[in-house]
Amino acid sequence: MIQDGSLRRQREEWEKQTLSPYAMCAVDSRGRETPIPPCPVRTDFIRDRDRILHCKSFRRMKHKTQVFLSPTGDHYRTRLTHTLEVAQIARTISRALNLNEDLTEAIALGHDLGHTPFGHAGEDVLNALVPGGFEHNVQSLRVVERLENDGQGLNLTWEVRDGIVNHKRSGHPSTVEGKVVSYADRIAYLNHDIDDSIRAGVLKEEMIPSSCKRLFGDTHGKRINNLILNLVENSMGSPIIRFSDEFAEEFDVLRAFMFEHVYLNPAAKGEEVKAKALIKRLYEFYFDHPDQMPSDYRTILEEDGKDRAVADFLSGMTDTYAIRDYERIFVPSGWEGI
Repeated sequence: MIQDGSLRRQREEWEKQTLSPYAMCAVDSRGRETPIPPCPVRTDFIRDRDRILHCKSFRRMKHKTQVFLSPTGDHYRTRLTHTLEVAQIARTISRALNLNEDLTEAIALGHDLGHTPFGHAGEDVLNALVPGGFEHNVQSLRVVERLENDGQGLNLTWEVRDGIVNHKRSGHPSTVEGKVVSYADRIAYLNHDIDDSIRAGVLKEEMIPSSCKRLFGDTHGKRINNLILNLVENSMGSPIIRFSDEFAEEFDVLRAFMFEHVYLNPAAKGEEVKAKALIKRLYEFYFDHPDQMPSDYRTILEEDGKDRAVADFLSGMTDTYAIRDYERIFVPSGWEGI
C-alpha cells in the first residue's frame, strides 16, 4: 500500500546506498521546526521543493526584475527565469557529483524568494532605510519561515533554510548541496546577464575579455558548459566545491568586467534612479500610514515593528505592483466630474 510509506522509504534507502558520502540524505536531516507526519511518497527534501514551487512568492518572481528594469522584449530574464536557470545548473552539478538533487533543487528554487522589486536597486534602498539593514538572502529565509502561508511559513527542513540564507558568495552553507547552489547562482547570473546585455545593446561579444573567451568559450552555451565541467572535475571526491585556480581567477576577471560595463554602467542602469526614488517614497508613505497596508501585516506590525512590516510588504511587491501602487498614491487621477 502507498499509504504505508514504503515508496518514500525506498527512496530514502536508495539515497543512503547510492549518494556520495558527502551528500546530505533526507533521513539525516535536522528536520523541521514543527514536526509533521512523513509523506507516504516524498522525502522531506522533495516535499520542501514542492512547497516552494507552489507558494505565492515563487509565482511573483515572474514579474520581478533581474537586471534590466522594464525591458522591451520577451526574452530578458526575470527573477523567476534566473531561478530556474540556477536550479538547472545546480542539478547538473549535483548529479555529476552524486549529491542530493532534491535538496539542491529546493535550495535553488527558494534562494531568491525574498528579492525586492527592481532587483538590487530595491534591495539597496531598503538596506539604507531599514534599521539593521536589508539583505535579500535573509529576507528569503524570512519568507519561508515567517511570511508565506498566511504568516505560518513553509516549515522547511533546516538544510533547505540554511542553503537559502547562505547562497550569497559571502555565505557558508553547511551542506555540499548548498555550496553547489551558491556556485550555480554565480554561473547563471554572470552568463545570462552577458546574454541579456548583448541583446540590449549594452555589450558586444567582442568586448568580453579575450582571456575569458579563450578559457570559458566564445558562446553562452560553451561558457556555462565549461564552467560546470571545471567545477565538477575539481570537486569530485571532496566536500569542497571549487573551480581550478585558473578558472577561479578568470571567473573573477569576468565578474569585474560585468560590474564595470553592466552592473554599474549608467547606460544599463539609468532607470534605477527612478526605481530607487519610487521604493523610497513608498517606504516613507507606508511607514507614516501603516494602516493602509494589507491586513496580513497587522501581526508583523505588532510583533516586529513598522520598519520590518513595511520592508516585508515592499519586498514582496512585483515591479508592476510597485509601479501601480505608486501611481495610485502619488499620481493624480483624471476627474470626470459628477
